[in-house]
Amino acid sequence: MTPRSYSLVAGIIFSLVALLHALRLLRGWHVLIGDLSVPASLSWLGLVVAGYLAYQGFRLSRARS
Repeated sequence: MTPRSYSLVAGIIFSLVALLHALRLLRGWHVLIGDLSVPASLSWLGLVVAGYLAYQGFRLSRARS
């Protein structure tokens, strides 16, 4: 796998993760891990981080070698 295709695949995967975080926030889905309720603020953080990593993956996949 070339670095360009690796970056593209990483960008797609992180885009999907960011989309799931956004859907959780928009739809008000609750996440439980055992008896612990995961706060929505973690999804805001996950949305920002996954969005940034997706952006970087797409940017690197378009960079000239």
